[in-house]
Amino acid sequence: MQVSPYLFFNGNCQEAFEYYQQLLGSEILAMLPHTGSPAAEQVPADFQEKIMHACMKIGDTMLMASDCPPDFVEKPQGFKVSLAVHDPAEAERIYDGLQEGAEIQMPLQETFWAQRFAMLIDRFGTPWMINCGKPTE
Repeated sequence: MQVSPYLFFNGNCQEAFEYYQQLLGSEILAMLPHTGSPAAEQVPADFQEKIMHACMKIGDTMLMASDCPPDFVEKPQGFKVSLAVHDPAEAERIYDGLQEGAEIQMPLQETFWAQRFAMLIDRFGTPWMINCGKPTE
């Protein structure tokens, strides 16, 4: 069994996934617009190029997403996409990339459990946690 977060975007799924791909060094496995699919007839003309399904591989995890029809857009709540990194410099680099235009909930800092930890909601509306744990001896 595999558990994968599935994000819903407000019309900017492609932009968000392309940004995450660049920032995280991940691989987009699928980016399917409604155009040319059986679902094309079920969405308005201005939604044809919006993403029906996207899938990205980040490390050993899949992150999936789509654009949510405007009448069904909801603010994500009750979860965060958690990134575990091993290098404080990598945590800082990712934080710098995600914090641009973000709502910072906890700035990147050292905690009793981590060399670096942060929580934010990025400019695309995705809630993130970045955790760089302390080395175990």
